[in-house]
Amino acid sequence: MGNGPGRRPKVFAWKKSDIRIMNIKNSIRLSVAVMLLLSATFAIAQNYPNKSIRIIVPNTPGGQTDLLGRMVGQKLAEKWGQPVIVDNRGGANTIIGMTLVAKAAPDGYTLAVTSTSMAINPGLVRDLPYDGIKDLAPITNLANIPFLLVAHPSVPAKSIKELIALAKARPLQLTFGSGGNGSPSHLSGELLNSMAGIKIVHVPYKGLGQSLVGLLSGQVDMVFAGPLIVLPHVNAGRLRAIAVGSPARFPAMPTVPTVAESGLPNYESGIWFGMVAPAGTPASIVTLLNKEIVSILNQADVKQRLEAINATVIGDTPEQFATFIKSETAKWSRIAKSIPKE
Repeated sequence: MGNGPGRRPKVFAWKKSDIRIMNIKNSIRLSVAVMLLLSATFAIAQNYPNKSIRIIVPNTPGGQTDLLGRMVGQKLAEKWGQPVIVDNRGGANTIIGMTLVAKAAPDGYTLAVTSTSMAINPGLVRDLPYDGIKDLAPITNLANIPFLLVAHPSVPAKSIKELIALAKARPLQLTFGSGGNGSPSHLSGELLNSMAGIKIVHVPYKGLGQSLVGLLSGQVDMVFAGPLIVLPHVNAGRLRAIAVGSPARFPAMPTVPTVAESGLPNYESGIWFGMVAPAGTPASIVTLLNKEIVSILNQADVKQRLEAINATVIGDTPEQFATFIKSETAKWSRIAKSIPKE
């Protein structure tokens, strides 16, 4: 029989009781799925680590980022009895290495030591292959090395106020060297330009070491650089320390004021180093890594080695580091956009 003439087609109608039963079944299925997911995550965290861990260093061997990666890796290996392999993947201002960790499995077995460049790149590079905020899970901010603003003795300014006055009196005549376009030393100078309303001309070199050679020979007037490479020249009188970029005065040079206390409040520049994992890494693993790495940072021998490179230990929480990364990314993106396009 069908729906003959004069017959209305049957319309199937769900009963309220049927709908309630389906909702209950769907809720049960969802609850079971969530429980299975949580159980799997818990099992992963319970057994972590049960194989080798890779720490990607997005720089060439021998630098400060590499040193931090190897120190932390060695200590983790000693604590957990699992190999920790440091994998140097330098290139493209850390983009190559950071892309690898951002796209790695979020299981806690791939980590990376990142730095200030992670916050600078989004403002300089179009179509960055990863999002430093969305694609990475912060573990902890490891350490910070402040920049010193040092000048050639021929520059008459001896303070930030005098330097700003000199730059305004001689527009586009003063120069500062850097380790290259987009490097932290470059952006530190542009931050000074922006906050002081001046224009000291940027001269990029192929590395911070070469910019120091240019400064010593008088090719450029000043450089923002870490204390490790400039302090010997300051102590020998070959360079003059104008100010330090950290919030507080640098312990090795207590008489040198900060840029902030010299008339530019909130100015801060230097290099920070942090540990991150791929986004989606189980929170329990991130918490465990944070606990172990912060403990490592506070060991006497580690502190001593970091002090030798003029680094200050930080060791904050994942939440604090996440907030810091967002703040740094916004800050350096703003400065990057203010740089005149040549």
